Amino acid sequence: KYMGDAIMAVFGAPLPFAEHPEAACRAALDMLEELKSLHRSWQARGLPALDIGIGLNTGPMSVGNMGSADRFDYTVLGDQVNLGSRLEGLNKEFGTRIIVSESTRRAVGEAFAFRELDFVAVKGKQEPVRIYELLHAGPLAVEADAWVGEFESALGLYRARDWDAARGIFEGLHSGQGDPVSARYAERCRGSVPTGEWDGVYRMLSK
Repeated sequence: KYMGDAIMAVFGAPLPFAEHPEAACRAALDMLEELKSLHRSWQARGLPALDIGIGLNTGPMSVGNMGSADRFDYTVLGDQVNLGSRLEGLNKEFGTRIIVSESTRRAVGEAFAFRELDFVAVKGKQEPVRIYELLHAGPLAVEADAWVGEFESALGLYRARDWDAARGIFEGLHSGQGDPVSARYAERCRGSVPTGEWDGVYRMLSK
């Protein structure tokens, strides 16, 4: 479904199937591969490159023809739909391309590799959600994905308020891996860090 400058895709409706979270993850990764091909084509033609952000969420939604007898549209409505949209927007905050909710992460098990990004309260919501970056199909590779363990260690230090130790690891990951998420965390550690009681939640003030 076209929505302004975005496309919304629904998996598991109108025909239900158990593996709809996995199908959504595969589609997101396939979109990034196709984008690489398009970039090469656009570059050869002297056209500017475009980038995308994808948000995936799994949960109960109202599905069907919405509207009136004169004008209606087959669509989905509900808080879980809104959260998926908010996750898409969070890619700008983290410099990522695919962000999934904890419910989607749980649903696919070890079929895909993820890293935890943050514990956030999206704009308009008080209840925080744990969010993850979808990295690739299959489990984390011991050598190629070793940096994910380093990031998770730094994230633990960040949540323990050991800002200097966390910043050192984040800065190393940014310089060594070119990781934009680590760069943003390093900036948080250098900036105005939380004082007093802190629940570890990063509260978004914009979409």
